[in-house]
Amino acid sequence: MTQQGKLYIVPTPVGNLEDMTFRAIRILKEADLILAEDTRTSGILLKHFEIKNTMQSHHKFNEHQTVESVVNKIQAGQTVALISDAGTPGISDPGFLIVRECVRNGIEVQCLPGATAFVPAVVSSGLPNERFCFEGFLPQKKGRMTRLKALAGERRTMIFYESPYRLVKTLTQLAECLGTERPASVSREISKVHEETVRGTLTELAGHFTANEPRGEIVLVVAGAEE
Repeated sequence: MTQQGKLYIVPTPVGNLEDMTFRAIRILKEADLILAEDTRTSGILLKHFEIKNTMQSHHKFNEHQTVESVVNKIQAGQTVALISDAGTPGISDPGFLIVRECVRNGIEVQCLPGATAFVPAVVSSGLPNERFCFEGFLPQKKGRMTRLKALAGERRTMIFYESPYRLVKTLTQLAECLGTERPASVSREISKVHEETVRGTLTELAGHFTANEPRGEIVLVVAGAEE
């Protein structure tokens, strides 16, 4: 009887390649198959660490179709490692579906600790972080204002991922729903050369990034409502 394989969830650097862990490199070198969100992006990473294993595309547009075949490969004894373009798979990136399916099929799933953008952002924000809620990306259109209004009374620190093209709009809308004086923090390009964290009220931040066009990946941290 063939021994069942395992699924590894492997975080990859959100910026600096030195954030890759020794264990992550070893797991990727030992895996029978590496599932990558974008094989071109991941190809650069794997080449840097001299990892030459088989790679297969696994992203939000095809994950529904590929999950079953991947589960079958693991059940047949293969070790599969899942990576995204940056950070920990499953956190605003593909990963949930395949983890759920592996769990349903009694397959062992192991997630390595490692890089993810929101932890450095909330820690360096200076806002309370003993309790927080991760909101990921806000809906772009339908349900956006409903979600924002629902968060007006949230007392925990809130964390959002945002595009640089929508940042000012989001800050302005948050100020309208949560109050102009609500403290917040914007971290961008985490772990990269031009890493920056700007702190202030929602209105101040909207003004700052109107005058200084933001670039790069952005994590927005907003203080919760006062009791």
